[in-house]
Amino acid sequence: MIIMKVLLSIGGASGSIYGIRLLEELKKAGIQTHLIVSDDAKKIIEHETNYMFSELKKTTDFYYENDDMFAGPASGSFKLDAMIICPCSMKTLSAIANGYGDALTSRAASCILKEGKKLIIVPRETPLNLPFIQNIEKINLAGATILPAMPGFYYKPKKLDDIVDFIVGKILDQLNINHSLFERWK
Repeated sequence: MIIMKVLLSIGGASGSIYGIRLLEELKKAGIQTHLIVSDDAKKIIEHETNYMFSELKKTTDFYYENDDMFAGPASGSFKLDAMIICPCSMKTLSAIANGYGDALTSRAASCILKEGKKLIIVPRETPLNLPFIQNIEKINLAGATILPAMPGFYYKPKKLDDIVDFIVGKILDQLNINHSLFERWK
């Protein structure tokens, strides 16, 4: 049985709950998870959620510090099937768009792109200025999927968890992973 290997980077933007829920769902689906959490994200996780970074780190198969440029994902020869940056700060998005691999997340994203693998970026910023839009365009032209944290409401969410699950479900859809996180349009 071939197991899908996914690198998830939880970036330093508001909305870390999206990355946390995604990690839970990837594990539930039997996906081998590789995790990077930026230093800012470590603080945001504990500020915005009831999760503790130290506990979250234990739930993944492999964990890497964002400053570890000797970690496997810093090389294009490291075998991964996909990478997701969820949420993605505009700083990281800019680094990727401009080929600036200053941290493991941006270096790994560059490797994923150059190897022709699936890169999903979930920016969590609003409103968008022109440089943000131009960087999003560059990354999209390079082959990444841009999946902003913009929930739909046709399924009539009842609570905040429903809105989070909608975005997580859309990410899973991009990876062709079955789920029942939201009711589909009929």
